[in-house]
Amino acid sequence: MNRERELELIELLTNEVKPALGCTEPIAVALAVAKVAEVIKSKGEEVYKIEVLVSANILKNGMGVGVPGTGMVGLHIAAALGVSCGKSEYKLEVLKDLTNESISLAKQMVKDNKVAVNLASSLKKLYVSATCFSKNTTATAIIEDNHDNITSVSENGNIIFQNGGDSKESNSNNSKGILDYKLDMNTIHEFATSVPMSDIEFILDSVTLNKALALEGLKNDYGLKVGKTIKNSNNSETFGEGFLTYSMALTAAASDARMAGSTLPAMSNSGSGNQGITVTIPVIAFAEKMGVNQESLARALVLSHLIAIHIKGYLGKLSALCGCVIASTGAACGIVYLKGGSIEQMGYAIKNMIGNITGMVCDGAKVGCALKVASGVSSAVQSAMLAMENICIYENDGIIDKDVEKSIQNLGKIGSLGMQSTDNMILDIMVSK
Repeated sequence: MNRERELELIELLTNEVKPALGCTEPIAVALAVAKVAEVIKSKGEEVYKIEVLVSANILKNGMGVGVPGTGMVGLHIAAALGVSCGKSEYKLEVLKDLTNESISLAKQMVKDNKVAVNLASSLKKLYVSATCFSKNTTATAIIEDNHDNITSVSENGNIIFQNGGDSKESNSNNSKGILDYKLDMNTIHEFATSVPMSDIEFILDSVTLNKALALEGLKNDYGLKVGKTIKNSNNSETFGEGFLTYSMALTAAASDARMAGSTLPAMSNSGSGNQGITVTIPVIAFAEKMGVNQESLARALVLSHLIAIHIKGYLGKLSALCGCVIASTGAACGIVYLKGGSIEQMGYAIKNMIGNITGMVCDGAKVGCALKVASGVSSAVQSAMLAMENICIYENDGIIDKDVEKSIQNLGKIGSLGMQSTDNMILDIMVSK
Protein backbone atom coordinates (compact mmCIF):
# COMPACT_ATOMS: atom_id res chain seq x y z
CA MET A 1 0.00 0.00 0.00
CA ASN A 2 1.40 3.39 -0.95
CA ARG A 3 2.08 6.04 1.67
CA GLU A 4 -0.64 8.39 0.48
CA ARG A 5 -3.27 5.71 0.98
CA GLU A 6 -1.89 4.85 4.42
CA LEU A 7 -2.11 8.48 5.50
CA GLU A 8 -5.66 8.67 4.21
CA LEU A 9 -6.72 5.71 6.36
CA ILE A 10 -4.87 7.07 9.39
CA GLU A 11 -6.87 10.27 8.90
CA LEU A 12 -10.10 8.24 8.84
CA LEU A 13 -9.15 6.45 12.06
CA THR A 14 -8.32 9.66 13.89
CA ASN A 15 -11.58 11.22 12.68
CA GLU A 16 -13.77 8.31 13.77
CA VAL A 17 -11.96 6.96 16.86
CA LYS A 18 -11.83 9.59 19.60
CA PRO A 19 -12.53 9.96 23.33
CA ALA A 20 -16.10 10.76 24.38
CA LEU A 21 -17.37 11.53 27.87
CA GLY A 22 -20.97 10.39 28.18
CA CYS A 23 -23.43 9.17 25.58
CA THR A 24 -22.70 11.13 22.41
CA GLU A 25 -26.27 12.26 21.68
CA PRO A 26 -26.72 14.33 24.87
CA ILE A 27 -23.06 15.28 24.57
CA ALA A 28 -23.71 16.70 21.09
CA VAL A 29 -26.44 18.84 22.63
CA ALA A 30 -24.09 19.95 25.42
CA LEU A 31 -21.42 20.79 22.84
CA ALA A 32 -23.75 22.94 20.73
CA VAL A 33 -24.98 24.78 23.83
CA ALA A 34 -21.44 25.27 25.12
CA LYS A 35 -20.41 26.84 21.82
CA VAL A 36 -23.14 29.50 21.91
CA ALA A 37 -22.83 30.03 25.66
CA GLU A 38 -19.20 30.97 25.03
CA VAL A 39 -20.33 33.62 22.54
CA ILE A 40 -22.63 35.16 25.13
CA LYS A 41 -20.16 34.90 28.02
CA SER A 42 -17.47 36.57 25.91
CA LYS A 43 -19.63 39.71 26.08
CA GLY A 44 -19.82 39.55 29.84
CA GLU A 45 -23.45 38.45 29.74
CA GLU A 46 -25.23 35.48 31.31
CA VAL A 47 -27.43 32.89 29.64
CA TYR A 48 -30.95 32.95 31.05
CA LYS A 49 -32.70 30.56 28.64
CA ILE A 50 -31.82 27.65 26.32
CA GLU A 51 -33.85 26.33 23.39
CA VAL A 52 -32.74 23.15 21.64
CA LEU A 53 -34.10 21.50 18.50
CA VAL A 54 -32.95 17.97 17.68
CA SER A 55 -33.55 15.32 15.05
CA ALA A 56 -35.70 12.31 15.93
CA ASN A 57 -32.71 10.01 16.36
CA ILE A 58 -30.96 12.44 18.73
CA LEU A 59 -34.18 12.67 20.73
CA LYS A 60 -34.53 8.88 20.80
CA ASN A 61 -30.97 8.31 21.96
CA GLY A 62 -31.00 11.12 24.50
CA MET A 63 -34.24 10.47 26.36
CA GLY A 64 -33.24 7.71 28.75
CA VAL A 65 -29.47 7.73 29.04
CA GLY A 66 -27.52 8.84 32.08
CA VAL A 67 -25.62 12.13 31.90
CA PRO A 68 -22.18 11.92 33.58
CA GLY A 69 -22.03 12.78 37.27
CA THR A 70 -25.61 14.05 37.57
CA GLY A 71 -27.73 11.04 38.46
CA MET A 72 -30.14 12.34 35.82
CA VAL A 73 -31.08 11.31 32.30
CA GLY A 74 -31.99 13.22 29.18
CA LEU A 75 -31.18 16.17 26.99
CA HIS A 76 -32.37 18.94 29.30
CA ILE A 77 -29.67 18.42 31.91
CA ALA A 78 -27.06 17.93 29.17
CA ALA A 79 -28.00 21.27 27.64
CA ALA A 80 -27.85 23.03 31.01
CA LEU A 81 -24.41 21.58 31.71
CA GLY A 82 -23.28 23.03 28.39
CA VAL A 83 -23.83 26.44 29.97
CA SER A 84 -22.56 25.72 33.48
CA CYS A 85 -19.31 23.91 32.66
CA GLY A 86 -19.10 23.09 28.94
CA LYS A 87 -15.99 23.93 26.91
CA SER A 88 -16.41 23.47 23.17
CA GLU A 89 -12.65 23.02 22.67
CA TYR A 90 -12.98 19.63 24.38
CA LYS A 91 -15.44 18.46 21.69
CA LEU A 92 -16.90 15.08 22.73
CA GLU A 93 -15.37 15.57 26.17
CA VAL A 94 -17.17 18.91 26.47
CA LEU A 95 -18.18 18.18 30.09
CA LYS A 96 -14.69 17.22 31.23
CA ASP A 97 -14.56 20.09 33.76
CA LEU A 98 -17.72 18.90 35.51
CA THR A 99 -17.92 19.92 39.21
CA ASN A 100 -20.52 19.66 41.95
CA GLU A 101 -21.14 23.39 41.61
CA SER A 102 -21.73 23.20 37.85
CA ILE A 103 -24.07 20.24 38.33
CA SER A 104 -26.08 22.19 40.91
CA LEU A 105 -26.32 25.21 38.60
CA ALA A 106 -27.46 23.01 35.71
CA LYS A 107 -30.07 21.24 37.80
CA GLN A 108 -31.44 24.59 38.94
CA MET A 109 -31.77 25.76 35.31
CA VAL A 110 -33.78 22.64 34.50
CA LYS A 111 -35.90 23.01 37.64
CA ASP A 112 -36.65 26.64 36.75
CA ASN A 113 -37.85 25.57 33.27
CA LYS A 114 -35.10 27.52 31.54
CA VAL A 115 -34.32 24.66 29.14
CA ALA A 116 -36.62 23.63 26.29
CA VAL A 117 -35.98 20.65 23.98
CA ASN A 118 -38.16 19.98 20.95
CA LEU A 119 -38.14 18.02 17.71
CA ALA A 120 -36.50 19.77 14.74
CA SER A 121 -37.97 19.83 11.26
CA SER A 122 -34.64 18.77 9.74
CA LEU A 123 -34.62 15.49 7.81
CA LYS A 124 -31.05 14.78 8.86
CA LYS A 125 -30.54 11.80 11.18
CA LEU A 126 -28.04 13.75 13.27
CA TYR A 127 -29.02 17.36 13.81
CA VAL A 128 -28.84 19.73 16.80
CA SER A 129 -29.72 23.41 16.87
CA ALA A 130 -29.00 25.12 20.19
CA THR A 131 -29.98 28.71 20.96
CA CYS A 132 -28.97 30.59 24.09
CA PHE A 133 -30.49 33.88 25.19
CA SER A 134 -29.06 36.68 27.29
CA LYS A 135 -30.31 40.24 27.87
CA ASN A 136 -28.80 41.61 24.65
CA THR A 137 -27.70 38.57 22.65
CA THR A 138 -29.28 35.57 20.97
CA ALA A 139 -26.80 33.00 19.66
CA THR A 140 -27.34 29.72 17.81
CA ALA A 141 -25.06 26.81 16.95
CA ILE A 142 -25.88 23.94 14.64
CA ILE A 143 -24.35 20.45 14.65
CA GLU A 144 -24.95 18.18 11.66
CA ASP A 145 -23.94 14.70 10.45
CA ASN A 146 -21.24 14.10 13.08
CA HIS A 147 -21.63 14.52 16.83
CA ASP A 148 -18.89 17.15 17.08
CA ASN A 149 -19.36 18.79 13.68
CA ILE A 150 -20.43 22.36 14.39
CA THR A 151 -21.46 23.66 10.98
CA SER A 152 -22.51 27.19 11.91
CA VAL A 153 -22.71 29.71 14.73
CA SER A 154 -24.78 32.88 14.52
CA GLU A 155 -25.07 35.91 16.78
CA ASN A 156 -28.21 38.05 16.65
CA GLY A 157 -28.96 36.61 13.22
CA ASN A 158 -25.48 37.16 11.76
CA ILE A 159 -23.37 34.11 10.90
CA ILE A 160 -19.99 34.38 12.63
CA PHE A 161 -18.74 30.84 11.98
CA GLN A 162 -19.62 28.33 9.27
CA ASN A 163 -18.44 24.94 8.03
CA GLY A 164 -15.45 24.71 10.30
CA GLY A 165 -14.14 28.22 9.68
CA ASP A 166 -15.00 31.84 9.12
CA SER A 167 -18.15 32.27 7.04
CA LYS A 168 -16.06 33.80 4.27
CA GLU A 169 -14.22 30.50 4.04
CA SER A 170 -17.25 28.23 4.08
CA ASN A 171 -15.74 25.80 1.58
CA SER A 172 -12.73 25.06 3.78
CA ASN A 173 -14.40 22.31 5.80
CA ASN A 174 -13.42 18.69 5.11
CA SER A 175 -16.82 17.17 4.31
CA LYS A 176 -15.41 13.80 3.32
CA GLY A 177 -17.75 10.98 4.26
CA ILE A 178 -16.81 7.41 5.16
CA LEU A 179 -17.86 6.06 1.76
CA ASP A 180 -15.51 8.56 0.12
CA TYR A 181 -12.58 6.59 1.55
CA LYS A 182 -13.62 3.62 -0.64
CA LEU A 183 -12.98 0.95 1.96
CA ASP A 184 -13.23 -2.77 1.42
CA MET A 185 -12.00 -5.84 3.26
CA ASN A 186 -8.83 -6.19 1.19
CA THR A 187 -7.83 -2.57 1.80
CA ILE A 188 -8.57 -2.76 5.52
CA HIS A 189 -6.64 -6.03 5.93
CA GLU A 190 -3.64 -4.81 3.97
CA PHE A 191 -3.49 -1.56 5.93
CA ALA A 192 -3.92 -3.15 9.36
CA THR A 193 -1.26 -5.78 8.74
CA SER A 194 1.37 -3.66 6.98
CA VAL A 195 1.19 -0.04 8.19
CA PRO A 196 4.17 0.93 10.40
CA MET A 197 3.41 0.34 14.06
CA SER A 198 4.48 3.90 14.89
CA ASP A 199 1.56 5.19 12.81
CA ILE A 200 -1.10 3.21 14.67
CA GLU A 201 0.27 3.09 18.20
CA PHE A 202 -2.33 5.70 19.18
CA ILE A 203 -5.04 3.04 18.80
CA LEU A 204 -3.81 1.49 22.06
CA ASP A 205 -5.45 4.44 23.82
CA SER A 206 -8.62 2.41 23.17
CA VAL A 207 -7.25 -0.17 25.60
CA THR A 208 -6.48 2.36 28.33
CA LEU A 209 -9.81 4.19 28.22
CA ASN A 210 -12.23 1.33 27.58
CA LYS A 211 -10.58 -1.12 29.97
CA ALA A 212 -10.77 1.51 32.74
CA LEU A 213 -14.47 1.96 32.02
CA ALA A 214 -14.98 -1.82 32.12
CA LEU A 215 -13.24 -2.13 35.48
CA GLU A 216 -15.37 0.74 36.78
CA GLY A 217 -18.49 -1.17 35.74
CA LEU A 218 -17.30 -4.38 37.39
CA LYS A 219 -16.41 -2.59 40.62
CA ASN A 220 -19.60 -0.57 41.14
CA ASP A 221 -23.35 -1.10 40.77
CA TYR A 222 -24.13 0.74 37.53
CA GLY A 223 -27.37 0.34 35.62
CA LEU A 224 -28.57 -3.24 35.28
CA LYS A 225 -25.19 -4.62 36.44
CA VAL A 226 -25.10 -6.90 33.40
CA GLY A 227 -21.32 -7.23 33.27
CA LYS A 228 -20.91 -7.52 37.02
CA THR A 229 -23.59 -10.22 37.23
CA ILE A 230 -22.01 -12.25 34.45
CA LYS A 231 -18.59 -12.00 36.09
CA ASN A 232 -19.88 -12.91 39.54
CA SER A 233 -21.60 -15.93 38.06
CA ASN A 234 -18.54 -17.22 36.23
CA ASN A 235 -17.85 -20.01 38.67
CA SER A 236 -21.31 -21.44 38.22
CA GLU A 237 -22.44 -23.91 35.63
CA THR A 238 -24.32 -21.11 33.85
CA PHE A 239 -21.40 -19.15 32.40
CA GLY A 240 -18.15 -20.94 33.19
CA GLU A 241 -14.75 -19.27 33.31
CA GLY A 242 -13.61 -19.09 29.68
CA PHE A 243 -12.96 -16.33 27.21
CA LEU A 244 -16.61 -15.97 26.24
CA THR A 245 -17.68 -15.18 29.79
CA TYR A 246 -14.75 -12.84 30.36
CA SER A 247 -15.33 -10.88 27.16
CA MET A 248 -19.08 -10.58 27.73
CA ALA A 249 -18.63 -9.47 31.34
CA LEU A 250 -15.91 -6.94 30.58
CA THR A 251 -17.69 -5.38 27.59
CA ALA A 252 -21.13 -5.25 29.21
CA ALA A 253 -19.64 -3.73 32.39
CA ALA A 254 -18.17 -0.85 30.41
CA SER A 255 -21.57 -0.22 28.85
CA ASP A 256 -23.27 -0.48 32.26
CA ALA A 257 -21.01 2.27 33.60
CA ARG A 258 -21.23 4.53 30.57
CA MET A 259 -25.01 4.34 30.15
CA ALA A 260 -25.60 5.00 33.84
CA GLY A 261 -23.55 8.21 33.90
CA SER A 262 -19.96 7.32 34.77
CA THR A 263 -17.59 10.28 34.55
CA LEU A 264 -14.94 8.19 32.80
CA PRO A 265 -14.57 8.70 29.02
CA ALA A 266 -14.88 5.95 26.41
CA MET A 267 -12.92 5.64 23.20
CA SER A 268 -15.71 5.93 20.66
CA ASN A 269 -16.13 4.55 17.17
CA SER A 270 -18.19 6.33 14.49
CA GLY A 271 -19.51 8.79 17.07
CA SER A 272 -20.64 6.16 19.58
CA GLY A 273 -19.03 5.24 22.87
CA ASN A 274 -20.94 1.97 23.09
CA GLN A 275 -19.73 1.04 19.63
CA GLY A 276 -16.20 1.94 20.63
CA ILE A 277 -16.52 -0.26 23.71
CA THR A 278 -17.97 -3.19 21.77
CA VAL A 279 -15.48 -2.98 18.93
CA THR A 280 -12.49 -3.03 21.27
CA ILE A 281 -13.04 -4.85 24.56
CA PRO A 282 -13.70 -8.37 23.16
CA VAL A 283 -10.42 -8.05 21.23
CA ILE A 284 -8.64 -6.78 24.34
CA ALA A 285 -10.11 -9.65 26.37
CA PHE A 286 -8.85 -12.24 23.88
CA ALA A 287 -5.41 -10.64 23.83
CA GLU A 288 -5.24 -10.78 27.62
CA LYS A 289 -6.34 -14.40 27.77
CA MET A 290 -3.88 -15.47 25.07
CA GLY A 291 -0.91 -13.30 26.07
CA VAL A 292 -0.83 -11.40 22.78
CA ASN A 293 1.88 -8.74 22.30
CA GLN A 294 1.06 -5.04 21.98
CA GLU A 295 1.74 -4.76 18.26
CA SER A 296 -0.56 -7.66 17.40
CA LEU A 297 -3.24 -6.17 19.64
CA ALA A 298 -2.85 -2.75 17.99
CA ARG A 299 -3.21 -4.26 14.51
CA ALA A 300 -6.25 -6.28 15.59
CA LEU A 301 -7.86 -3.13 17.02
CA VAL A 302 -7.17 -1.17 13.82
CA LEU A 303 -8.81 -3.98 11.86
CA SER A 304 -11.78 -4.12 14.21
CA HIS A 305 -12.27 -0.34 14.25
CA LEU A 306 -12.01 0.03 10.47
CA ILE A 307 -14.42 -2.80 9.71
CA ALA A 308 -17.01 -1.22 12.00
CA ILE A 309 -16.40 2.17 10.38
CA HIS A 310 -16.70 0.59 6.93
CA ILE A 311 -20.09 -0.96 7.71
CA LYS A 312 -21.32 2.22 9.40
CA GLY A 313 -20.58 4.05 6.16
CA TYR A 314 -23.59 2.30 4.62
CA LEU A 315 -25.81 2.86 7.66
CA GLY A 316 -25.06 6.41 8.72
CA LYS A 317 -24.14 7.62 12.20
CA LEU A 318 -27.62 6.94 13.58
CA SER A 319 -30.06 4.30 12.38
CA ALA A 320 -32.84 1.98 13.47
CA LEU A 321 -30.29 -0.85 13.59
CA CYS A 322 -28.42 -1.26 16.88
CA GLY A 323 -24.83 -0.07 16.44
CA CYS A 324 -23.58 -2.81 18.74
CA VAL A 325 -24.31 -5.31 15.96
CA ILE A 326 -21.89 -3.45 13.72
CA ALA A 327 -19.27 -2.97 16.40
CA SER A 328 -19.34 -6.63 17.44
CA THR A 329 -18.87 -7.60 13.79
CA GLY A 330 -15.60 -5.67 13.81
CA ALA A 331 -14.63 -7.39 17.07
CA ALA A 332 -15.28 -10.81 15.51
CA CYS A 333 -12.75 -10.00 12.79
CA GLY A 334 -10.23 -8.76 15.35
CA ILE A 335 -10.53 -12.08 17.19
CA VAL A 336 -10.07 -14.04 13.96
CA TYR A 337 -6.92 -12.03 13.25
CA LEU A 338 -5.47 -12.74 16.70
CA LYS A 339 -6.18 -16.43 16.21
CA GLY A 340 -4.11 -16.36 13.04
CA GLY A 341 -7.07 -16.44 10.69
CA SER A 342 -7.02 -15.40 7.05
CA ILE A 343 -8.85 -12.56 5.33
CA GLU A 344 -11.24 -15.18 3.93
CA GLN A 345 -12.05 -16.33 7.44
CA MET A 346 -12.68 -12.73 8.49
CA GLY A 347 -15.18 -12.57 5.66
CA TYR A 348 -16.81 -15.71 7.04
CA ALA A 349 -17.07 -14.06 10.45
CA ILE A 350 -18.75 -10.99 8.93
CA LYS A 351 -21.27 -13.12 7.04
CA ASN A 352 -21.99 -15.18 10.15
CA MET A 353 -22.68 -11.99 12.07
CA ILE A 354 -24.89 -10.52 9.35
CA GLY A 355 -26.81 -13.78 9.17
CA ASN A 356 -27.27 -13.86 12.92
CA ILE A 357 -28.21 -10.62 14.69
CA THR A 358 -29.15 -8.29 11.86
CA GLY A 359 -32.44 -6.66 12.79
CA MET A 360 -31.68 -5.90 16.43
CA VAL A 361 -33.36 -2.52 16.79
CA CYS A 362 -32.07 0.60 18.47
CA ASP A 363 -34.75 1.81 20.86
CA GLY A 364 -32.67 4.60 22.30
CA ALA A 365 -29.59 4.87 24.48
CA LYS A 366 -30.23 3.59 28.00
CA VAL A 367 -28.84 1.28 30.67
CA GLY A 368 -30.45 -1.67 28.86
CA CYS A 369 -27.92 -1.24 26.04
CA ALA A 370 -25.54 -3.37 28.12
CA LEU A 371 -27.77 -6.37 27.42
CA LYS A 372 -27.48 -5.81 23.68
CA VAL A 373 -23.74 -5.33 24.02
CA ALA A 374 -23.47 -8.71 25.78
CA SER A 375 -25.53 -10.35 23.03
CA GLY A 376 -23.33 -8.79 20.36
CA VAL A 377 -20.16 -10.05 22.04
CA SER A 378 -21.58 -13.55 22.39
CA SER A 379 -22.43 -13.59 18.69
CA ALA A 380 -19.01 -12.20 17.79
CA VAL A 381 -17.17 -14.96 19.62
CA GLN A 382 -19.46 -17.60 18.13
CA SER A 383 -19.03 -16.21 14.61
CA ALA A 384 -15.25 -16.03 14.97
CA MET A 385 -14.95 -19.61 16.22
CA LEU A 386 -17.09 -20.91 13.36
CA ALA A 387 -15.06 -18.88 10.87
CA MET A 388 -11.83 -20.40 12.15
CA GLU A 389 -13.30 -23.81 11.27
CA ASN A 390 -14.14 -22.43 7.80
CA ILE A 391 -17.83 -22.56 8.63
CA CYS A 392 -19.83 -19.78 6.99
CA ILE A 393 -23.52 -19.16 6.51
CA TYR A 394 -24.60 -20.08 2.98
CA GLU A 395 -24.86 -17.41 0.29
CA ASN A 396 -28.41 -18.42 -0.56
CA ASP A 397 -29.54 -17.75 3.02
CA GLY A 398 -31.43 -14.52 3.62
CA ILE A 399 -29.48 -11.32 2.85
CA ILE A 400 -26.10 -13.05 2.61
CA ASP A 401 -24.30 -12.77 -0.73
CA LYS A 402 -21.30 -14.66 -2.06
CA ASP A 403 -19.39 -11.36 -2.02
CA VAL A 404 -18.80 -10.11 1.53
CA GLU A 405 -18.92 -6.50 0.34
CA LYS A 406 -22.36 -7.05 -1.16
CA SER A 407 -23.46 -8.65 2.11
CA ILE A 408 -22.31 -5.52 3.97
CA GLN A 409 -24.20 -3.32 1.52
CA ASN A 410 -27.33 -5.44 1.99
CA LEU A 411 -27.05 -4.93 5.73
CA GLY A 412 -26.73 -1.19 5.14
CA LYS A 413 -29.91 -1.12 3.06
CA ILE A 414 -31.83 -2.99 5.73
CA GLY A 415 -30.65 -0.67 8.50
CA SER A 416 -30.86 2.67 6.72
CA LEU A 417 -33.82 2.28 4.36
CA GLY A 418 -35.72 -0.87 5.21
CA MET A 419 -36.06 -0.08 8.91
CA GLN A 420 -37.01 3.58 8.57
CA SER A 421 -40.67 2.96 9.40
CA THR A 422 -39.52 0.85 12.35
CA ASP A 423 -37.44 3.79 13.56
CA ASN A 424 -40.44 6.11 13.36
CA MET A 425 -42.63 3.65 15.22
CA ILE A 426 -40.04 3.20 17.98
CA LEU A 427 -39.89 6.95 18.51
CA ASP A 428 -43.69 7.23 18.56
CA ILE A 429 -43.87 4.54 21.24
CA MET A 430 -41.12 6.15 23.30
CA VAL A 431 -42.57 9.66 23.32
CA SER A 432 -46.07 8.37 24.10
CA LYS A 433 -45.13 6.65 27.37
